[in-house]
Amino acid sequence: MKKMNLRKLKIYTENWSEEPFSISRSYEDNFDVVVVELEQNGVKGWGEGSPTEHYNESVQQNKTLIENFRELLENGMSRQELKQVFPKGAARNAVDCAIWDLEAKLAGKRVWELPDIAKHLAVKGNSKVENVTTVYTLSLDTPKKMGEAAAKHAIRPYLKIKLTGDGDLERLAAISKNAPNSRLIVDANEGWTLEHYQRFVPELKSLGVEMVEQPFPANKDSILKTLDRPLPVCADESCHETLDLERLKGLYDFVNIKLDKTGGLTEALNLQNHAENMGFQTMVGCMSSTSLGIAPAFLIAQRAQIVDLDAPLYLYEDRASPLQYKISEVSPPNAELWG
Repeated sequence: MKKMNLRKLKIYTENWSEEPFSISRSYEDNFDVVVVELEQNGVKGWGEGSPTEHYNESVQQNKTLIENFRELLENGMSRQELKQVFPKGAARNAVDCAIWDLEAKLAGKRVWELPDIAKHLAVKGNSKVENVTTVYTLSLDTPKKMGEAAAKHAIRPYLKIKLTGDGDLERLAAISKNAPNSRLIVDANEGWTLEHYQRFVPELKSLGVEMVEQPFPANKDSILKTLDRPLPVCADESCHETLDLERLKGLYDFVNIKLDKTGGLTEALNLQNHAENMGFQTMVGCMSSTSLGIAPAFLIAQRAQIVDLDAPLYLYEDRASPLQYKISEVSPPNAELWG
């Protein structure tokens, strides 16, 4: 007699439209996500992953990967077992976050009341989740257009500036002039050369910049060990999981934790713990996502020094029960959304 499955797995993809957005290596005005639903005893948990071409991911590759583990997932695979057999990335993120959501709903609790999360939050003194303030990212464009965008968003306390190399100082001068009260961080998305770094970084502080994110390609960032760092430098593309941290010592001051890189909340929690213990400060970031993809990262944001969870602000339409933003202040997800 065939064993009855504990859960029912559903996998599907969605395409979402967003405001046009450019970084040093790409442009997009829409994106695909993979959604995983796990139903058990009439209760459904779900999670979202955003496959990234830069990491050789696609929605079809994600769907196939998850489908290959259908039997194990439907028969109760745990988050710990998932981490052992699934590669890091967006597919594992969608499944991991669906399991967290299901666990919370089956327990009749909010996800931050579950022991593993409560213990993580207790490091900051309590197990409650609080509103956080996110940066707002300005898409890469000409200095004139980026200055105009800065003026439009000058009310926001924190702006993140996408850069690419030549012309970056002019971009920053226009932004600093038009948003004089906003704190600034910059993200080159691996787009700088050594010459760019040496020429730009001494000027950045006078323009109000507080941190530089991923100036060099991940496979060429060892040069940071030989360079002065008058401003903190953050690893993004160079940091995916806890195993990366040892190599990053002496190169970076911050690590940017994104659940689509870590392969879910479970590894993100582990990465944040280890990074802090090794002396790194942490930033929490995101790919293009709906509120469902951002909600689990809200828990990492509770201990992060910099929060970059602005993706839903660019959507023309979001989930039915979206995250609530008041200018740049984000409230915890409601139970209808996730967790």
